[in-house]
Amino acid sequence: MWLKARTREPRCRICRSPVRRTFVDLGMSPRCESFLTGSQLEQVEAYYPLHALVCEECFLVQLQENASPDHIFSEYAYFSSYSTSWVEHARSYCHMVKDRLRLGPHSLAVELASNDGYLLQHFLPLGVPVLGIEPAAKMAEAARRRDVPTLVEFFGTMLAERLVAEGKRADLIIGNNVLAQVPDLNDFVAGMKLLLAPEGVITLEFPHLERLIAENQFDTICHEHFSYFSLLTTDRLAESHGLKIIDVEKLKTHGGSLRVYLAHAAATRRPSPRVSELLEHEIERGFLEIETYAQFSERVRRTKRNLLSFLIAAKEQGKTICGYGAPGKGNTLLNYCGIGTDFLDFTVDRNPYKHGRFSPGMHIPIKPVEVIDAAKPDYVLLLHRNLRYEIVRQMRHIGDWGGKFIIPIPDVHVIEPSRSVS
Repeated sequence: MWLKARTREPRCRICRSPVRRTFVDLGMSPRCESFLTGSQLEQVEAYYPLHALVCEECFLVQLQENASPDHIFSEYAYFSSYSTSWVEHARSYCHMVKDRLRLGPHSLAVELASNDGYLLQHFLPLGVPVLGIEPAAKMAEAARRRDVPTLVEFFGTMLAERLVAEGKRADLIIGNNVLAQVPDLNDFVAGMKLLLAPEGVITLEFPHLERLIAENQFDTICHEHFSYFSLLTTDRLAESHGLKIIDVEKLKTHGGSLRVYLAHAAATRRPSPRVSELLEHEIERGFLEIETYAQFSERVRRTKRNLLSFLIAAKEQGKTICGYGAPGKGNTLLNYCGIGTDFLDFTVDRNPYKHGRFSPGMHIPIKPVEVIDAAKPDYVLLLHRNLRYEIVRQMRHIGDWGGKFIIPIPDVHVIEPSRSVS
């Protein structure tokens, strides 16, 4: 199914200015988390434009809203708990922030897009009351099985007003990799301000646009992610809603992320010097100049050509190739590059929800991880780029039969594993 092009000029999700400049155009593709059953393979599949634009006023990189959040997230298939390293990241965060903010039994920690309770579960033994807000019913159900109270709703000003009317104010609001998934940013941030206690703190984690550009991470772009942020753009968004950035940390997660701490503009909390340092750094790197964004497209096209050249050469030599992972990022890569079963025999994933299903667009069968040991492929294409170190450690035994890993981004290269990999 090919959707008709929009006739209405797109407007910036933050400042409402007309948005005309291309950041990168990845063509048409299905939603990256819309996995198919065998019976759906012969049915019509919906394709949407994956065309990222950049606002010349506030420099927000963004997609048009071609599919509603209800359609995208009601059957969302990404369960955070299947990543060991991500769960550990969440556990460490909970211990850190509890001490930093002196949270206790009279506090309230609220996570927006709380997924399967992967994070909030760690507050329970610490004695900190929690509330998860998650629009995907399957995720919320999994969270409740972990004793994490969870509302199945989208967050915005209406829900925030209702919670405040019930006497709830959050001492901590957590948004990990959710800001990018919000089509109405202004309503979302206004809701956080309403729910936040006077001296409360918001922490937001999201992939850093600087790293996306510098490391050619075009696979981060997908229909589920409406926006892509620099700290400069985040600062403008926060300030427009009476919030201020009080600290920022650089993280290694998701290919390079920021953890941004926000408070009410009138709060007594003082900004860390790291905030002004990173803002100045981004200005020096040209993030207030449109030319910085205009150079990205050609790098992406070059990566596509190089990856396809490698895979074609490997197949011509009679090599067998499978994938590892079926994440949204991987599906963006496969669809943009046109990598289907003519290249990959199958892919594997730790999430049993995906087993027996097929990847969107390219229809690559998804199997349990153990199938790799039976098939003994010559190459394993790492589609879970963010977890490549974790996966290489777990799967280094493929070197026993001469197997190798293909890393597609930022540039295609091969890793030869051994049992001595740490």
